Amino acid sequence: MSNESDFLIMSLVYDPLTVPGTDPNVAPRLASTWESDREQRNWTFTIADGARFHDGRPVTSEDVVWSLRRLRAAGGETKVPVASVDDINPTGPNAVVLTCAAPNSQMPLLLRMMTFVLPKGTADVTEAIGTGPFRLESYDNGNARLVRNDDWYGGAPLLDAIEVTLFESPEAMANAIMAGQIDVASSVGAVAGRMAETRDDLEVFRRPNDVAVAIAMRTSDGPFADPRVREALRLAVDREAMVSQVLSGYGTVANDILGTADPTFDASIPQRARDLDRARKLLSEAKFDTKKTYQLVTKQEAAGEVESAKVFASQAKEIGLDIEVVVQEANAFYDATWLKAPLYTVNWGTNDSVMFFASKVMYSRTKWNETNFHDQTFDKAYATALAAPPGAEFTKASRAIQQIQYDRGGYIVWGMADGIDIASSSVRDLPKLGGYGRVQLERVWLSN
Repeated sequence: MSNESDFLIMSLVYDPLTVPGTDPNVAPRLASTWESDREQRNWTFTIADGARFHDGRPVTSEDVVWSLRRLRAAGGETKVPVASVDDINPTGPNAVVLTCAAPNSQMPLLLRMMTFVLPKGTADVTEAIGTGPFRLESYDNGNARLVRNDDWYGGAPLLDAIEVTLFESPEAMANAIMAGQIDVASSVGAVAGRMAETRDDLEVFRRPNDVAVAIAMRTSDGPFADPRVREALRLAVDREAMVSQVLSGYGTVANDILGTADPTFDASIPQRARDLDRARKLLSEAKFDTKKTYQLVTKQEAAGEVESAKVFASQAKEIGLDIEVVVQEANAFYDATWLKAPLYTVNWGTNDSVMFFASKVMYSRTKWNETNFHDQTFDKAYATALAAPPGAEFTKASRAIQQIQYDRGGYIVWGMADGIDIASSSVRDLPKLGGYGRVQLERVWLSN
């Protein structure tokens, strides 16, 4: 997945086992039901009745096992949270069992999004034989035409076809919707939203606090390895100004913790406020070299991402920190910068789970450790949360994870942006869920 259009295409062509929900925040998709044993170590997922691939073959447990093993081999526990591929096995023709090395109460949630299933033995993934509500008719470098899968197990979609267009930036996509060239523009940002609100032929869909546009600081080595330096950078941020300037007020101040819509989010942690004197003192104590210029790498991916880097660089000057903002093309960023550079921007459109972020980007053994964070206390709290049933014990462990992020994590989460979608007035029933939920378009339709 190299861009937003590919993300949309894959989400329409393939079905993950589970998807975001409202309450609870996990809903069935290709897996219609799931259950665990009493120890929460063996999880059984049952395939939805009538699930078929686009070529007509029924989906079997052998297909699911082959696909999940392939994902586990390529992506590690980040993709499928089991110890090895041998822990993924069929149990009858229509169900699979995933065996965890330790209790894992969050397995259905951790399988959301990209646990796509292909026919067993697929050699050429470009054929795009999925199980989703739309079939791929044509594809060219991020641009695609998808046609309705009338045999989809969830019921035939309402649209005959969907055409997906790749844009170089959210601004370019916003210009296209304003000009009437497309029907829906997703996650275009506040400036475009304000413009669209003045138009009778357009409708703005606002998903509160949906997108995190954060700054990642490498914690294991390099100039930001000292937690005092990371705290200094967090104290340099004028969060209210960032929300006002970068998000045009379409968002809220955040507190350096990812997953602010989680039911266990700890609002009792004091809101970090700007404190330039303490920031300078911490840099001095850490003997941080303020004579050097440090690069902050960003890309035009999420709306406001480049602007956030520029505003932060301007604010950091007030503690004596000279930051050069470097804008990279998105593909080059993910090849050369992501997971490697000392300082760069990131964006995430999933905001409803502290545990999702912990598993994907902070746990020591994750393949996508964006800040190269290796903290034994954090890992212990994460393991405790996985083992805990819903309730007080789980909430306590989740809040321990949040406190560690706040105290010494590698992120500057200065604010949460509202997700802004713009649609022509003929578009009906566009999803209102955030994150992955916004690309579930099978019930969308167009009025005359």
